[in-house]
Amino acid sequence: MAAEPRDDKLAILVGGGPAPGLNSVIHSATIEAELNGLEVVGIYEGFKYLMLGQFKGRPLTINDVSRIHLKGGSVLFTSRANPTKEETALRNCVEVLVDQDIGYLVAIGGDDTAYSAYRVSQYAQEHMDVNIQVVHVPKTIDNDLPLPEGIPTFGFETARELGTQVVMNMMEDALTGQRWFLIVAMGRKAGHLALGIGKSSGATLTLIPEEWGERDIRLPEVVDILATSMIKRRSQDKRYGLVIVAEGVIEQMSRIDLDFLDHVEKDAHGHIRLSEVNFGEILKKELRRELDRLGVKARIVSKDLGYELRCADPIAFDIDYTRSLGQAAVEFLLQGGSNATITIQGNQVAPLHFKDMMDPQTGRTEVRTVNVDSFTYRSAYRFMIRLKPEDAGDDMLWARMAAETNLTTEQFKKRFGYLVGIAPRPF
Repeated sequence: MAAEPRDDKLAILVGGGPAPGLNSVIHSATIEAELNGLEVVGIYEGFKYLMLGQFKGRPLTINDVSRIHLKGGSVLFTSRANPTKEETALRNCVEVLVDQDIGYLVAIGGDDTAYSAYRVSQYAQEHMDVNIQVVHVPKTIDNDLPLPEGIPTFGFETARELGTQVVMNMMEDALTGQRWFLIVAMGRKAGHLALGIGKSSGATLTLIPEEWGERDIRLPEVVDILATSMIKRRSQDKRYGLVIVAEGVIEQMSRIDLDFLDHVEKDAHGHIRLSEVNFGEILKKELRRELDRLGVKARIVSKDLGYELRCADPIAFDIDYTRSLGQAAVEFLLQGGSNATITIQGNQVAPLHFKDMMDPQTGRTEVRTVNVDSFTYRSAYRFMIRLKPEDAGDDMLWARMAAETNLTTEQFKKRFGYLVGIAPRPF
């Protein structure tokens, strides 16, 4: 049986991709812990070294963290190292924490970090008879952790604010240069960020994977939606615009269209490294090919949007939010709590226990997707310029759109009518 760790030493680590507000959580958790008589250490690069049986980190004091809450990035760095794949890695994590006399662990990250923290604590208790209290602080610019409706993950609001500013500038460029921009926005499993940026900036069109529900997304359909959006704009004498596509669209895309993804590198949690897939260029190439077939000339520029947002200095909302979350996480631990994600609901601390957040079939944390039946989504959709079901009977619109191509009105309706339910799906 391993020796019990001391109960006056707290460690903080960061897992997953960066998000604005990481340093602010480290800042407030350190201050709250030290004010309660705890010694605080920061662990470098998430679980990376712990799972190898190594401790790499630094002591943290109030003086060390007093102003870091204003800055983006993470003074403790981060990694996607996954200790849950092998029992040896889990045992190593526990042994290092015990050896360092760490009795409390604050894990800042997304769903994978939450699951890793849960499994480390569970393994310590069940296999080594050790009590290490853990708490997770939910972070992701994707906003896809299973928090209650209306409760954002920290970093999302900063990413949306900065992303909106970038997209608004590009929209002005689109108007000035009479061109189209095709933006692929981060959001591996959900379209919150793409939709938030798209609606806030007034983008022409935003596509998110939730539109397709559980069915596979076909690349030709995505291209057709983009092409008809551009043609609809042209029928209004506007030869410019900007569309945003959530990167989660490619995750849900049929492998019939993207067989090559089987050869793309994956991270430690089994996710496709989307940075290795130039989805924007794929879409641009296929879109240009379709427009050429239709006799439509358009200038298209593709751009990925995401890395620019992750280490930005947090806006006031996220600074305020994360300082509260860090303090609440430490209070929860000191009150005897463990194995939960910390949230703030109705201005009160509300821990969500890991077991209640897990998908009973997969054993993994559930994903919060965009509710396409919500008013928020319906409002965003209403502002988009695209073929919609209400266009099905608008013969004048079909004629104007067809006139922008080399097809007759009937040919155009037969070709694209499936998008609004008046023609059979071609695939």
